[in-house]
Amino acid sequence: MADAHAQLNDYRQSPRKTRVVANMVRGKKISVALETLKFMPKRASAPLQKLIASALSNAKNLNLKEENLIVKEIRVDGGAILYRRMPRSRGMSNPIRKRTSHVSVILTEKEPKLKKSKSNKPALSADELKANS
Repeated sequence: MADAHAQLNDYRQSPRKTRVVANMVRGKKISVALETLKFMPKRASAPLQKLIASALSNAKNLNLKEENLIVKEIRVDGGAILYRRMPRSRGMSNPIRKRTSHVSVILTEKEPKLKKSKSNKPALSADELKANS
């Protein structure tokens, strides 16, 4: 089964903040994930919404059906760290770490669940239960 991939590199927000948003859409259907991101009041929601839309476009190129797609995996890893210095008293300085994130998403088709068929066997009577025990 083919999977659709998309990746966002060097997103200028810390992975810790981005993971909060990514965890909200992991395992959901595409339509639900996009609606969730649309109304989420976090800064990372807009770039992740674009990333999932990009993966959806890649899935359409692979001839995958949109109504069956789910977010199989969304991973937020740390990227390059930009080091800056903040001046402090008495000629000292403290480091400032401006973190970046690498986000990758994988979409896959969910197999429809097969409904269990009800067996046509009749229930055991009380006499048969006593005989079996």
